[in-house]
Amino acid sequence: MKKTCVRILPPLLAAALIAFAADVSVDYNHHADFSKYHTYSWLGVHANGLWQDRIMSAVDSQLAARGWQKVPSGGDATVSALGRVTERDTLETYYDGFPGWGWRGWGGMGTATTTAVPERIGGLTVDIFDSGNKQLIWRGQASDVISSKPEKNEKKMDEAVEKLFKAFPPQGKG
Repeated sequence: MKKTCVRILPPLLAAALIAFAADVSVDYNHHADFSKYHTYSWLGVHANGLWQDRIMSAVDSQLAARGWQKVPSGGDATVSALGRVTERDTLETYYDGFPGWGWRGWGGMGTATTTAVPERIGGLTVDIFDSGNKQLIWRGQASDVISSKPEKNEKKMDEAVEKLFKAFPPQGKG
């Protein structure tokens, strides 16, 4: 029994970590023929200075892995990316006193203290347009792409971009 748990637990933990790494969503033009796109050019990356090169590098890597070639201008498709960081508050409540319970009939002398803890949330949107007609053909969005530890940010963002492009290019023309 113990050997079974030891063998099963690591893959389950890895799957859980991957599942919670980034929340992604992808949509695309179901009438676009993705087999006609082989080259791409960048329209631009809008993000803070450190992230521009990281985002471009991660997207370039994913597109190259799928056979797309980057050209300075005039590609079959045009890529644009937007990286943003917002801040939201997470409420944390602490109960103290003795016995500390104060609900469902359990009386007690205690207090509750709620504090707002600011949390940084990173998001990334990657758009791909048909260069000829300027129509959006693919959009991928990822949230939770930054870590509270700066040394992990690049890896977390790379994982999010990899997850975005997992099923790229879409198969078949609708």
